[in-house]
Amino acid sequence: MKSVIETYEPATGQVREVLVVAGRIEAPNWAPSGDWLLVNGDGRLFRVPLARPELLAIGTGPADRCNNDHGISPDGSVIVLSSHHEGVGSQIYAMPVAGGALRKVSPAAPSWWHGWSPDGARLAYVAARGGSRVVDVYTIGVEGGVERRLTQGEGHCDGPDYSADGARIYYNCDRGGHAQIWVMAADGTGQRQLFEDDCVNWFPHPSPDGRQLVYLAYPPRTLGHPADLPVALVLCDPDGGNRRRVRQFTGGQGTINVPSWSPDGRAFAYVRYEP
Repeated sequence: MKSVIETYEPATGQVREVLVVAGRIEAPNWAPSGDWLLVNGDGRLFRVPLARPELLAIGTGPADRCNNDHGISPDGSVIVLSSHHEGVGSQIYAMPVAGGALRKVSPAAPSWWHGWSPDGARLAYVAARGGSRVVDVYTIGVEGGVERRLTQGEGHCDGPDYSADGARIYYNCDRGGHAQIWVMAADGTGQRQLFEDDCVNWFPHPSPDGRQLVYLAYPPRTLGHPADLPVALVLCDPDGGNRRRVRQFTGGQGTINVPSWSPDGRAFAYVRYEP
């Protein structure tokens, strides 16, 4: 297996190959400084400088089972990561962007981080609580505290990401039969499905200028969000209109799980896979 980290520029259609790595690398975040990407692989996190791309390990201490749900604070000073290293399921932690001591944020497991409010105050994530296998959308203050549940078991919900103005949260949910793209106010009110098609659609990410949304489209009847299937990256307007496939390749889990737009909104990063 080879992982190919690429970026795509919607205005020009330009694809840039950033780095090809043996093995599985996942889920690029674009740093607010614009000059490096954050990825995960083999349970660890790595920095990829765009000027001279390579995998540079970030010290995560005991968190040696990091998954592909991680991100960087809007001011570039903090990394949040999701890790299974305590043996009770995924939990959310914060640490300095250069690596260092971990601070647990999530009040319980399992919890998977997915979005950061533009003002840096709150995190959006998904979690299952009370022994249930139903996954819902939650938010919490970046310092931890009391979590707020936004969906109420209407279906499997995942991939919450804040709009550029922080007023809305985009997410995917299968409450209508298979995963589609939904949006709601940041307090959980006004939940609505953007559109309906036969594809199984995951991980919506709005652009920093609020004008576009990118998401991952799986083939019809796909269960969950597996790896190594023929998938497409789709761009659309924030209301779900003007949908167009811009990239098609082998991918899925690991391709675009987390926010990956460049800070200037000109491009987004993703990973495709080759046997």
